[in-house]
Amino acid sequence: EIRREIQAETGREAGGNKGVSDRQIRLKIHSPNVLNITLVDLPGVTKVPAVAPTDIEARIRTMIFSYMKHKACIILAVLPANADLANSGALQIARTADPDGSRTIGVTTKLDIMDRGTDACNFLLETVIPLRLRYVGIVNRSQQDINTDISAKEVLAREENFFRTQSAYSGLTKYCGIPRLAKKLNQILVQHIRTILPGLKSHISSQLTAITKEHAFYGDPIEAKAGQAAKFLNILAKFCDAFSSMVEGKNEDISTIELSGGAHIHYIFQSIFVKSLEGVDPCEDVTDEDTRMAIKNATGPRSALFVPEVPFEVLVHRQIRLLDPSLQCADFICEGLVKMIQLCLCNELQQFPTLRRSMDEVIVKFILDGLKPAQDMIAHIIEME
Repeated sequence: EIRREIQAETGREAGGNKGVSDRQIRLKIHSPNVLNITLVDLPGVTKVPAVAPTDIEARIRTMIFSYMKHKACIILAVLPANADLANSGALQIARTADPDGSRTIGVTTKLDIMDRGTDACNFLLETVIPLRLRYVGIVNRSQQDINTDISAKEVLAREENFFRTQSAYSGLTKYCGIPRLAKKLNQILVQHIRTILPGLKSHISSQLTAITKEHAFYGDPIEAKAGQAAKFLNILAKFCDAFSSMVEGKNEDISTIELSGGAHIHYIFQSIFVKSLEGVDPCEDVTDEDTRMAIKNATGPRSALFVPEVPFEVLVHRQIRLLDPSLQCADFICEGLVKMIQLCLCNELQQFPTLRRSMDEVIVKFILDGLKPAQDMIAHIIEME
């Protein structure tokens, strides 16, 4: 019944086309006859998909490696004895995550259906591919045993009889059998826990310290709506005060590295903008001949005792080129104000990153929306000249 439920859930999650899903199906077994251990049963690698998706192999490998890469896990590499053990895909995948074989156990299955005259003794004795945790040979239930509901107790009895009657394995009893595998896993688990426990304790302690500091930084929770509104208004007021103080140069954290706040705006006006204006040559493209010709045209048929103002205004209008430096100055001021917003961080506002992002968006948009009217006003003033 449990097997049917697992198969049904797998079909619902992965679909009926032999696909896979990385969502776990958790099964808890409560019994005095089982180990206190967590096992993760991962799918085998499909080399040549029939009805499965074409990328099934890559997806399965990615799923397997996502579990095997963790240093705290033990890898059970299942190796069917009736296939080429030396070229086992399970060992190849295990080596990618555990190159030195320090946390890999080789579980050699199907020893009872190997070709006549062959055995897996070389693997059990580690003469082919050595593993630090060694190999264990077992005899599985056959498909017929599953179909006829042969009990686990009877399967264990058959396995024990197989290893007792096979001369090749008679001297390797400590490396054979499901009970031996269970005992070995329990021993390895205990030793593994002892090995990683100090580092795990240190990691948990450091994480707990960091989380405690972060929790204290966020302050006490605000439950009531009225309290939330008051907190929000208080944050806005402090932000406005911080922005005003930065403009006036009265903020507490005064930078000693670069100009900021009102000093930066003053520098834009008094240095960058002034230098831009000084770079404008008022007499460029105006020759003496242009000046004389304008004076003559302004006097008409009469001679003038004084130089008329009309030619001066005509020539000056042609030379008014303050628009580009003025517009550039407006852009610089806008950038400076936006930068000041990013620097105005009150402690309360840092506790609410979502509010911080929303305020940034609204205030920056407000400043940018004011840039176009300012540029239009500058253009009108220049045109009035």
